[in-house]
Amino acid sequence: MDKKTIIGLVLMVAVFVGFSFYQSHEAKKYEEYRREVAKEQQEKMVARATEEEEAARLAEENMTEEERMQRDSLEAARKLNAELYTYGEALYGAKQLEEHSFAVENDVMKVDFSTRGGKICNVTLKNYTKYADEERTELVELMQPATARFSLAMRTESGAAATSDDFVYGYEVAEGEQQSVVTMTLNLAADAWLKYVYTIYNTGNPSRDYLIDFDIEQQGLNNFVAEELMNIEWSNKSNKNERGFQMENLATTIAYYEREDKDWDTIAADGDEESAGELMWVALKQQYFSSAFISAENFAADMSFRSSTLEGADFLKAFNVDLHLPLAAGSGVSHNAFYYGPNDFKILNNVEFNGEKTNLEKIIPMGGWLIGWVNRFFTIPIFHWLKDLGLNFGIIILILTIMVKVIILPLTYKSYISTAKMRAIRPEMEALNAKYPNQEDAMKKQQAMMELYGKAGINPMGGCLPMLIQMPILWAMFRFFPASIELRGQGFLWSDDLSSYDSILDLPFSIPFYGDHISLFALLMAVSLFGYSMLTYQQQAASTPQAGAGMMKFMMVYFMPLMMLCFLNSYSSGLCYYYFLSQIFTMIIMFVIRRTVDDEKVRAKLLAAKNKPKKKSKFQERYEEALRQQQESLNREQRRGRR
Repeated sequence: MDKKTIIGLVLMVAVFVGFSFYQSHEAKKYEEYRREVAKEQQEKMVARATEEEEAARLAEENMTEEERMQRDSLEAARKLNAELYTYGEALYGAKQLEEHSFAVENDVMKVDFSTRGGKICNVTLKNYTKYADEERTELVELMQPATARFSLAMRTESGAAATSDDFVYGYEVAEGEQQSVVTMTLNLAADAWLKYVYTIYNTGNPSRDYLIDFDIEQQGLNNFVAEELMNIEWSNKSNKNERGFQMENLATTIAYYEREDKDWDTIAADGDEESAGELMWVALKQQYFSSAFISAENFAADMSFRSSTLEGADFLKAFNVDLHLPLAAGSGVSHNAFYYGPNDFKILNNVEFNGEKTNLEKIIPMGGWLIGWVNRFFTIPIFHWLKDLGLNFGIIILILTIMVKVIILPLTYKSYISTAKMRAIRPEMEALNAKYPNQEDAMKKQQAMMELYGKAGINPMGGCLPMLIQMPILWAMFRFFPASIELRGQGFLWSDDLSSYDSILDLPFSIPFYGDHISLFALLMAVSLFGYSMLTYQQQAASTPQAGAGMMKFMMVYFMPLMMLCFLNSYSSGLCYYYFLSQIFTMIIMFVIRRTVDDEKVRAKLLAAKNKPKKKSKFQERYEEALRQQQESLNREQRRGRR
């Protein structure tokens, strides 16, 4: 690079830097100028406002009382004319009425009404109390009155947007011995009106008494709504009623049921909006209680909820459902109902509306088709039968556990005998391991073992299949106990509520994956699981020597109980109590069977059976054929490799 080029580059850089400094300096000067101008303008505006206020004050002081009255009258007239134009005479009158609140009761609930919006603003359940560390005296309330909305989207005669919550309804209450009727009326115009008719029953049948009939009667409503639909915003915040925030918050969601498909679903994602059509009902579901809207006609809905972010918040979920109901032209009646009550299977299973079974019991998470079948036709009937005997619920769980163990006893015995047979032929299996030590002989060893099983009459799945058959029952119990409202508030031993966790020590901190308390029932469950796992592992190790036994023992004996302890520490203490009893009884049964089964006699019988021809099962034939084909394929690969 020559001298001239270098000088040129230096000059270019100097010009660029100088220009940048100049631009920066000019920009700073402009910013200062802009701020000064803005400050001056602000000062002028403040001075002008001050002058106007002073002028208004002086004018007010100099105004006579007659002039003030005339001014106020003109302002009121202007405002009245504007509102009369916006709402029309009828709706303007409804807007000026004073709001009233009142309650109607039956034997199971108290229903609070507000004339603003003509809605139910709270429901108190008389037979259920909120959890409390001391005595439980506060009754369960299903919503927060200040957040309750059941608001019809409307437009006024002038076309302005409004909602039914903007207006106060007229009301009438007719109370009878077995039913009370509340009629809320909103006059829309001289020839148009809207009525909400609530019928509350008191028949002594909970399936009827928790259900409130809700008819929407209307005349000329088409002129006050858009799209020939009744678009209603139904929303509220749910109160915290249980001890365990984590489990209650997890169980609280929105559920909905499609009439034609006879299918139901829930919203799982916080903040996400879901839309569904052809619905029969939508339920704002809590862990043990629900508020459901049911309609005789199919309707559509847009649904979402927002969770409270803090455990100490005064609500669990903020529900919002936009209902889209069909609207008859001219005049007509829409037949609907509200269910406000417990998630009790026996009650929900018998709720009918408009001559149709509602299937509201699907709100309760009983499991899929197999697990749900076990709970519906085995667990629940037996549980209610024992409950009707007046027994303590801890005793009921004990009896239920014994009944389950008696039912699956043949499977447990068969599983143990299969394990005993495997122990009896262990010397032969060790001989096969010694005969085929190499990995490439794995197929041959497997074929030889299958042949040994066939001669000895052993089904290799005999020990696993009974356990697999027991799994639906174990899983059914896992779903049943946390969802069973019968356990709610029922104490046993040191647990004051079997539906929630028991705590023998509240920690001043929270342990990740474990929690901030120590559940004794969960600890007992984990200890019993450790004992059961150790016993099972010893039997398996004695019957089938395997590689990697150390890792298997760690996972099965130590890791699994620890994982279950962390997982179930905040679950229902009734569930932990059941699992504890189940494992204790299983170990007792296995101990008794082991005392009554002579391994030497089993071995002698198997050795005698080895010398007798035995027809192979179709499973064994197919399995051996698959092993033979795999071995041939492996041999071909090895021959190609040697070439």
